[in-house]
Amino acid sequence: MNAPAPGRAHVVLRAPDGALHELVPGDLIGRLWTSALPVPDGRVSEAHALVSLREGQLLLLPLRGALAVGGEVVHRVVLAPGQRVALAQGVELEVVAVFLPSSVLALKGTRGPPEALAGVTSVAEGRLVKGWRDDAAAWIWSTGETWLVRTGAEPARPLSPGEVLVAGGARWEVVELALTQAGPDATRQRGEVAPALEIVAWYDSVHLRRAGEGVVVLSGRAARLVSELVAMPGPVPWRTLAGQLWPEEEDGELLRGRLDVVLSRLRRTLRAHGIREDLVRTDGTGMVELVRYPQDVIEDHS
Repeated sequence: MNAPAPGRAHVVLRAPDGALHELVPGDLIGRLWTSALPVPDGRVSEAHALVSLREGQLLLLPLRGALAVGGEVVHRVVLAPGQRVALAQGVELEVVAVFLPSSVLALKGTRGPPEALAGVTSVAEGRLVKGWRDDAAAWIWSTGETWLVRTGAEPARPLSPGEVLVAGGARWEVVELALTQAGPDATRQRGEVAPALEIVAWYDSVHLRRAGEGVVVLSGRAARLVSELVAMPGPVPWRTLAGQLWPEEEDGELLRGRLDVVLSRLRRTLRAHGIREDLVRTDGTGMVELVRYPQDVIEDHS
């Protein structure tokens, strides 16, 4: 008997208006209509919560809003059918179903770990981007039973483990990944010893300090970017992060360009002061996170 094909981790949530929504890791719940599950209520934040895959479980993590289960405020929810999660008083989500396959499909580039596929993914400018982009070189999506890929003007075809995908000047190996390996690592440290880092975020400035060394002060957009990530419990879609930094800008291409510039300048600053460059990490699929090692000390005054 053939082994079952890699599946897709996702959750089905019932919104306050009764509509059912299927969300995958990285999807947002919030007040904006662009959210995967929009909740148009003034008590709900624009980027209220995020669906995340951690250690083989689907979690709901608060971003700019609070979550409560059974009247108790919680810092994360391990999603299970039958739960009711409150975003605000009288604004609840019901967990209808949770799908956790034993393995998922992933793409492994020439550098970095494999990146699990969750929802629609575009290959644009040589990288993987969450969502559909009209200018992409290829598109990947799930039918629920299989994964399909379309390259350029070619018709869509099944995507299977073991093949190689070449698009947009980049190359990826299609691999099968155990679900427990598909989410972000707890530390991303990969065995090396890194000195403890103290991060004090004041929003418009961030102080970085290592034992026996002076303070490195970030300011401007770089400080705001780090402060936003300090306030979030895990990886966040780049569009959400950029929207917090430039709330009046709606052009996605312009937002992405501005964010890339800030990230590049931030990494140059970290490199110049001998601070680990993976402090802020992008995973190639549109997620950005602050990499927190166990020995780090973080203070959020933002």
